Amino acid sequence: MTGLPHCRTIGTRERRPVRSKAMATQAQPIPMTDAVPHRAMITLCAIGATLLQSLDQTIANVALPYMQGSFSASYDEITWVLTSYITAAAIMTAPVGWMAARFGRKPLFVGCIIGFTIASMLCGAAQSLAQIVGFRLLQGMCSAALVPLSQATLLDIYPEERRGFAMAVWGMGVMIGPIMGPTLGGFLTEHYDWRWVFYINLPFGILATVGLMIFLPSTLGVNRLRFDWLGFAMLSIGIGALQLLLDRGEDLDWFYSKEIIIEGILAGLGFYLFLVHLFSNRQPLLRPALFRDRNFATGLVMMFAVGTLLVSSLALMTPWLQVLSNYPVETAGMIMAPRGLGNLASIIVAGRMSNRMDPRYLVGMGLLMVCGSYYIMTGWTPDVSQGEIIATIMLQGAGMGLIFTPLQVLAFATVSPVLRTEGASLFNLLRNIGAAIGVSVTSTMLARNTQRLHEMIGGNLTPFNRALAAVGAFDPATRHGAALLDQTVSQQAQIIAYADDYVLLICTILPSILLLLFMHRPSRGSMMAAEPVE
Repeated sequence: MTGLPHCRTIGTRERRPVRSKAMATQAQPIPMTDAVPHRAMITLCAIGATLLQSLDQTIANVALPYMQGSFSASYDEITWVLTSYITAAAIMTAPVGWMAARFGRKPLFVGCIIGFTIASMLCGAAQSLAQIVGFRLLQGMCSAALVPLSQATLLDIYPEERRGFAMAVWGMGVMIGPIMGPTLGGFLTEHYDWRWVFYINLPFGILATVGLMIFLPSTLGVNRLRFDWLGFAMLSIGIGALQLLLDRGEDLDWFYSKEIIIEGILAGLGFYLFLVHLFSNRQPLLRPALFRDRNFATGLVMMFAVGTLLVSSLALMTPWLQVLSNYPVETAGMIMAPRGLGNLASIIVAGRMSNRMDPRYLVGMGLLMVCGSYYIMTGWTPDVSQGEIIATIMLQGAGMGLIFTPLQVLAFATVSPVLRTEGASLFNLLRNIGAAIGVSVTSTMLARNTQRLHEMIGGNLTPFNRALAAVGAFDPATRHGAALLDQTVSQQAQIIAYADDYVLLICTILPSILLLLFMHRPSRGSMMAAEPVE
């Protein structure tokens, strides 16, 4: 008889839920119910946080010349205002999953918005170059978690049949920010002061903070959770060195510079050691379980390729309008606006259609639309009509929207809920790295091809060319004719160089269509049935 109570005690202990060590290192999702309280308010606040982060990637660009004058800095020095923000945000994106697991998603989300808002105010009040670079560094560190946390939050609070809508709304914040940034930054700088580029974040930061504190459900953190310092150090070295290489390569003539060579070696070594550590350590910074999900792993590669287009196409289009077509800054901004309208419309359509048809078809259609717009742009000259420009960039924006939302749905459809925050941080990291590489490669090719084509075209022009002599204005024997001829040759070289860049973008994105063959359409309910990966 004395053994009976003991037996019952053992039985009681055996029936207690056991939490594995692997689950303890993962961020816990928001409890999903059929009707999440205040879902609309949570969505609004999360999108506001996303818009803040994406907007600040480009809003400060147009204010750089004014900052340069205020701080009496050289061009090379003032670019650190951008480089410090981008580098800090890229480095701090990777450990977002660990921080959400350790401290809880709500405290991390609210803390990052508060830190971002304070850093923005400090940037606006900076009195020296060193101060604003340091505050931008802090702003980038705080902004890193905003996009992945907002994405993971929306995936948690919406049921499977509405995930397409959730990703469409979230995609608006991500895509509209870089489009609005230059226009809003130019308006604030022109009519007020460059410091308002940072002060504008204050009211939106306060609203997002208060809203999330009131409406976002709390999730528990895990105390005494070990941090993978070695993996974080290796990844930070790799990302930081790569970002510096891409940002400073064009100014320093790439691998003809010792600094760029050193940064290239550090980037390669950092990424290699991180990958070795990732698959050999018991509790790495990023869980290898993410890469075993075929849809997510393929989606990472596709998002990297798509990331090369997101910013580089804007970086090419804006100077094309101003330099080659001679549009004023305000007119160029108005012409670019329909791209955002096409993007918004297609994101809404894609969000509604993602659960009614195979998302792979939508992604493929979007890729073909983007490639079609680039193909049209390869034939552009300064004489192209404004109507054709608007129609083409609207087609391009619509294609981007069709890619972005369904790709998110496909990639996260079978990801375990406890891995969503970690997966979202990795997804956004690959997107940002792709964008940085895309901008650097296209700008470098544009500069070098323009120079090479100028030499090639100019080599066929001589004072003995009768065709030139027949046109008095282009007579190279006169000073005015030689200057006008050089200007015309430069313009023709730039036209061909832009066309070559668009061909490069087509060759980058077309192979991504083949990756859709490796992805499968998730079965109905698979997202809800996904079990935690141990």
